[in-house]
Amino acid sequence: MYSQTTRSIRITVKPVFLEEQSSPVEGHYVWAYHVRIENFGPETVQLRNRYWKITDGTGRVLEVRGPGVVGEQPVLEPGHSYEYTSGTPLAAPSGIMSGAYQMETPSGETFDVVIPTFSLDSPHQPMRLH
Repeated sequence: MYSQTTRSIRITVKPVFLEEQSSPVEGHYVWAYHVRIENFGPETVQLRNRYWKITDGTGRVLEVRGPGVVGEQPVLEPGHSYEYTSGTPLAAPSGIMSGAYQMETPSGETFDVVIPTFSLDSPHQPMRLH
């Protein structure tokens, strides 16, 4: 698991290689990643936008931006958390993901929360990245 805290918001990510959805012979590798967002701060925040930078083992980069996560823009009150699972396919047996969530306070202030960089490792790569 990978974890990082920014401004009292802790992001924890656990990636899992999905062998049954992957086809190494066809150069298709799939991972799921489970994210837990915890608000340890004194104020309520809402996750407004996401940004992901996905780099596969060959150096190919994909950037993804959009509103919320998995179709939601969750509100996290102090002491509460939100969890979701998503996934990504790659054309290589390994990769790295990093990114940020844009949060908004009730007063309209926005700030970015760093998503910890995590590696996407599969048993089909010659060595582990991270």
